[in-house]
Amino acid sequence: MTALKGAHVFVTGGSRGIGKALVEELYVRGAGKVYATARDPRTVTHPDAVPVALEVTDPASVAAAAAQAEDVTVLINNAGASVGASFLDSPVDDVRREFETNFYGPLLLTRAFVPVIERNGGGHLLNVHSVLSWLALGGSYSASKAALWSQTNSLRLELRPRGIAVTGLHVGYVDTDLAAGVDAPKSSPRDVAALALDGVESGAYEVLADDITRHVKAGLAGDPAGLYAELAQ
Repeated sequence: MTALKGAHVFVTGGSRGIGKALVEELYVRGAGKVYATARDPRTVTHPDAVPVALEVTDPASVAAAAAQAEDVTVLINNAGASVGASFLDSPVDDVRREFETNFYGPLLLTRAFVPVIERNGGGHLLNVHSVLSWLALGGSYSASKAALWSQTNSLRLELRPRGIAVTGLHVGYVDTDLAAGVDAPKSSPRDVAALALDGVESGAYEVLADDITRHVKAGLAGDPAGLYAELAQ
């Protein structure tokens, strides 16, 4: 279990959506310091947060951020991108861009911050996935999040002996800019943030933040036709 009261936390994509809600909820829970990243740090609006300029796909930017935040004990990989790339019709560069942001970005951050967290006595890693990690309806976005899920599972084993626990957050539609064009029920970012941090504090391996995510996770053990209605026709 990881205590967030007094903790120093690094949140990627901390200026809007789930990331902004995580920053706010961390301070509600008594975090000592929260670094909130954005490409333009001026968009970080929380009065107590430490704004950090970060491009998660740029190793030099990641290294500079880790050097700035040498007191961190909790890393939250929240930043992500959704291009909506089709495997058959979209430019391959669009597919690569989603993997660079959603898979390699968290990997770069984790590799940079694991030594920091170790030096500070251990801590926690939270990776933000998606229900589309398990449901292949989002083209390369789904594939990149599925790859991140696998990365998270591997890191959980690698980091356990090093005193770093790992939690994966899976969630469906959230009322953020990313889902602005979706006409479907959406969770509030504040509720998702609270559930995610409950998971960190309790040492949960995974947090399933809504009913659709729990339904899809339960269906993984069954025949694919149970998740994809087209296959049953």
